[in-house]
Amino acid sequence: MIEFLTDTVAFIVAIALLIAIHEYGHFIVARKLGIKVEKFSVGFGPSLFSWRSRDGEVEYILAAIPLGGYVKMLGENPEEQKEEATTALKAADLARAFHVQPVWKRAAVAVAGPLFNFLFAIFLYIMIGWSGQQVIPPVVGHINVDSLAEHAGVQIGDVITGVNGKPIHAWQHVEEALKPAVGKEVQIDLARDGRDLQVHMALPLPKQDALLSNIGESLVGFSSGQRVFVASVVKDSPADRGGLKNGDEMVRLDHEVVDDVRSLIHYVQQHAGTAVTMGVLRGDLQMNVQITPKADSKTGLGRMGVVLNARSIQAPVHYRMGLFEGVSYGFTRTWDMTAMTLEVLGKMVVNTISPSNLGGPIAIAQMAGQTVAYGLIPYLLFLALISVNLGVLNLLPVPILDGGHLTYLGLEAVRGRPLSPETMEKTQVVGVLLIAALMIFAFYNDIARFLQG
Repeated sequence: MIEFLTDTVAFIVAIALLIAIHEYGHFIVARKLGIKVEKFSVGFGPSLFSWRSRDGEVEYILAAIPLGGYVKMLGENPEEQKEEATTALKAADLARAFHVQPVWKRAAVAVAGPLFNFLFAIFLYIMIGWSGQQVIPPVVGHINVDSLAEHAGVQIGDVITGVNGKPIHAWQHVEEALKPAVGKEVQIDLARDGRDLQVHMALPLPKQDALLSNIGESLVGFSSGQRVFVASVVKDSPADRGGLKNGDEMVRLDHEVVDDVRSLIHYVQQHAGTAVTMGVLRGDLQMNVQITPKADSKTGLGRMGVVLNARSIQAPVHYRMGLFEGVSYGFTRTWDMTAMTLEVLGKMVVNTISPSNLGGPIAIAQMAGQTVAYGLIPYLLFLALISVNLGVLNLLPVPILDGGHLTYLGLEAVRGRPLSPETMEKTQVVGVLLIAALMIFAFYNDIARFLQG
């Protein structure tokens, strides 16, 4: 129950804040350009509080349902643009109506909402860079046997300082720098015992799309290394009969050091019916247990009957950026997240990435709650990412979105006259149906993931 309430509150705060910032962009630019704004609402549904601006022109509204918002400008809706509605306006009001403004002014108002979302993301990333965040240091803690990393001469303990000339300060940056390099030659800069080294390797294309793959582990064959723990033991399983307990740390497997959960799982799978010796750390006590993995009835692979839990061998460190580095991080990180969002959307359209990865309100709420549980910085990172997503999605050329309005204005600039109000009404109905279908599909994905656990 507490987790549900945390997810809900974190989600509402995030959505209300980001939509308010988006709508404020439309509002402030419209006001600065002399367009008459009649209402500025945070939320929708029944009004809880409302008040007037000093000039009495704008009604500010705080509505009951904080999952949306809007700016109402005079002459914005197609119904208000019809001849009978326009002739009823006073000359002073007509001159300030949205639909009679030059194309550039209307375009500026339309683009201001997404722009403010991008600016907010830049601001958040700069603040995060200056405040600092906990990161896993880019130290190699595990190397797969017969991997590209092993053949290139990478060693455990090497510090990765750069990938293709891009400075690296955290293990996350290693993975982000490797993804664009799949199918190409990559240069990895290392620091080892006070010496600077370089290794080169050609990365093959992954079987799964690079955005969904762990390139460092699956292609290069290295990782930061992991400590592996027993989260739970299945009753009467080989692990239970062998004496494994919840919380045990697996430190050795026969004669090999355990420093990666996938390697451990692979070893067990290949030893069905064969006794293996596991070195276990239980509190301060070290012991060995004998376990004979049981062959799975369908695959024949060995199974112990445990749920495993893993965390990095490397202790997190606090990484804080300097003044100019933080500013640069704000802009480059926002650009990177924008490019990634566009890439994911494009690959969903061509089905390179399954649309089943699309998340709806439940997925966003869960992410909001999880990041809040980890602390302020993770939650701010979540806000920045959703703000970028909101900016990108609103620029798509779909009627009723800002990108749709910009499309209307582009056609108007080419044709020399605006589309008729009737045409805009019909296309906006199509836009509403498209957005509704997308939301239903995303919600369906959420429910399916929830039922699957």
